[in-house]
Amino acid sequence: MSFDEIIDRRGTHCAKWDKMEAVYGVPADTGIAMWVADMDFRPPQVVQDALQAQIDHGVHGYYGDDSKYLAAIQWWMEHRHGWKVDANAIFSTHGLVNGTAMCIDAFTQPGDGVVLFTPVYHAFARVINAAKRRVVECPLTNVSGRYEMDFDAYDALLSGDEKMVILCSPHNPGGRVWSREELQGVADFAKRHDLVVVSDEIHHDLVMPGQKHIPMAHIDGIEDRLVMMSATTKTFNMAGSHVGNVIIHDPELRARFAQRMAAMGSSPNSFGLIMATAAYSPEGAAWLDELIAYLDGNRRVFDKAVNAIPGLQSMPLEATYLAWVDFSGTGMEQAEFIERVEKTAAIATNHGASFGTGGENYLRFNLATPRARVQEAGARLTEAFGDLQ
Repeated sequence: MSFDEIIDRRGTHCAKWDKMEAVYGVPADTGIAMWVADMDFRPPQVVQDALQAQIDHGVHGYYGDDSKYLAAIQWWMEHRHGWKVDANAIFSTHGLVNGTAMCIDAFTQPGDGVVLFTPVYHAFARVINAAKRRVVECPLTNVSGRYEMDFDAYDALLSGDEKMVILCSPHNPGGRVWSREELQGVADFAKRHDLVVVSDEIHHDLVMPGQKHIPMAHIDGIEDRLVMMSATTKTFNMAGSHVGNVIIHDPELRARFAQRMAAMGSSPNSFGLIMATAAYSPEGAAWLDELIAYLDGNRRVFDKAVNAIPGLQSMPLEATYLAWVDFSGTGMEQAEFIERVEKTAAIATNHGASFGTGGENYLRFNLATPRARVQEAGARLTEAFGDLQ
């Protein structure tokens, strides 16, 4: 597979490209869509073949016997992450935003506090607020261009009505791969405040060379309060399949979650299960290795261009394909640097403020696109901020 192939996604009901002009005013014909976190690449051929076989069969009834699907998840977690998963602990949700919402529904009550380490993936706060829970922001500390946690400060921020903490591991948008010590810090913090830990690890496969993701399930003494979330969707660019996994090994938490799933009448899409089963395979693993090498190249190209612009700094990317760029060094107000990116450079990005406290001076750029586009984006940014040279 060539990741350099330009695949025109316009006119295909693609959120990233078809909604760019309406949301940002970036022209559909000349703009570069670098906002929504999906990739402009086709998934592995093994996934396409599995879908084609289903289409060729031609009957699309109710899905039964998920043993191969569950076995594929178990195989992947053990071979890629050294994590042994009990098949009985796996719940399939309608994607991981739905999984997050189901956790909030199952393990908290209206009015309860839910802790977020901000800036962080914007959908968390959205579903917390929609569920009438309270977002409790614990801001990350930027230490020499790298996010770190300050648990002493976080202890002082809590009021006692918090029931859950949602961890994004690896971190979106900062691209951090949390160390074992940091994950142990989260576990100890959760135990001190009696919080359920929901660890969203959707980016766990998208880790840059030289980095090592540690599943939260590998941290001792936290199993009785831990909910793990993973998915094939981010890894293999299948977000439209809307299938994710909530994995709960603790019997009591598992029973509570199962009850809420039953009450909601929720079940996954058969196409998503077929795609996930195919992706979690040796063929999928080989494709992923090639993808990571390509994304690493894109990261280097983008960072070289951006970091050469006075006042701009791209946070070193340890995981994900999402560059987090700090514009504070320009001295510009938020509105000015956003206008330069969207109107002058014609690039659509996610606004940092939407990720919570600490994101105000940032924009998030999606680098999972052919390298020619990444190079073009770098050139446009260089020109848009040319007066700073």
